[in-house]
Amino acid sequence: MRVKLEYGRQGLYAELPAERIVRTLVYKDAPPLPDPRGSLLELLSRPIGTPPLAELAHGRKDACIVICDITRPVPNELILRPVLETLAAAGIPREKITILVATGLHRPNEGAELVEMVGQHIVDHYRIENHHGQELAEHTYLGQSPRGVPIWIDTRYVQADLKITTGLIEPHLMAGFSGGRKLICPGIAALETVKVWHGPEFLEHPKADCGILEGNPVHEENTWIGRHSGCDFIVNVVIDAQRRPLAWVAGDMVAAFEEGVKFVRGVVRDTVAEPVDIVVTSCAGYPLDTTFYQAVKGLTGALPIVKQGGTIIMCASLSEGIGSPQFQQLFRENTNLEAFVQRILGKDYFVMDQWQLEELAKVRRKAKVKLVSDGLPAETLNGLFVEAAPSVESAVAASLAEYGPAAKIAVIPKGPYVLAQVA
Repeated sequence: MRVKLEYGRQGLYAELPAERIVRTLVYKDAPPLPDPRGSLLELLSRPIGTPPLAELAHGRKDACIVICDITRPVPNELILRPVLETLAAAGIPREKITILVATGLHRPNEGAELVEMVGQHIVDHYRIENHHGQELAEHTYLGQSPRGVPIWIDTRYVQADLKITTGLIEPHLMAGFSGGRKLICPGIAALETVKVWHGPEFLEHPKADCGILEGNPVHEENTWIGRHSGCDFIVNVVIDAQRRPLAWVAGDMVAAFEEGVKFVRGVVRDTVAEPVDIVVTSCAGYPLDTTFYQAVKGLTGALPIVKQGGTIIMCASLSEGIGSPQFQQLFRENTNLEAFVQRILGKDYFVMDQWQLEELAKVRRKAKVKLVSDGLPAETLNGLFVEAAPSVESAVAASLAEYGPAAKIAVIPKGPYVLAQVA
């Protein structure tokens, strides 16, 4: 059975034994919007839970529009053009509009990346700036959240007269689903905020998981932070496996987001009858699989359907390597994952991006990991608490030999974009 796994920009084909595969988990069929621009314009005038965007914008002296960074495949230009036109018609001058890239703690997006993200016209005619999460002086302190998270938010956003966020709603390994409030926290929050909100007290909670909102402290806290920071209007999109818009939601940060989540659940959830020995998956290809830091999301996405002691086989391009210098530091300083977890639980150890290694530790408590990539040499991969494999086929063959003739395989070609669960 020939399967195309999302890998880099082109994909990766693998020949898998059809008789061992119990299910290939995929998106549900849903028609793409026939007129994405027209349907978005209609929604801007009839949003969920707020007045129309044009009415909100009338009389405002300036605006800040927050967009996702390069790690999210958001159709930014398709969103921004109608929004910018609406603001202009409402009387906000172009020079009074800031498009702020919600990098969180990721690197800035500049040059050709910005053109790829928003199109040449917007790059040429609008002010686009990056959030710098490690520069505390660029943030404003807004007090503490109910669970004691210090709230430091990008000053450019805090001081804006009209606050708009955009984004993509998809399954998320910690917050349940992306989009909505996540553009504010962590998108434009300082390290001082994120390190507490992404601390073990939040991430070790059993409901801090993919597809879960109710009772999830990660979701509840950044929703509170988003409300407290202020958000006049959101525009979020749901995309299909070909990254075409399936639905828009717009309006109130909470009400519109929740409407989008309802739609997403119906599209991205797929199930197996029982856990399997082997899961073959991806990290959804470019732009999500460019670093090992991001690729951990592909592993956590497979976790619900793999047996205890089973194996996850993942391909990821890793075209930009491991991740930030701080993330790389974690592998040098920690010889095993459980010792690392004990260090962070002890509260006397903190390194930026440690939360992603904490997620990897959750994976490794349950399953072995074999990783296929041409982005890093095998010796480097083997130092990341995973096992390098030269091909998906060889990794599958080795795992089948280990688990025996009754071993079962599930395949998730789109990786973490699919909400994989046991029925």
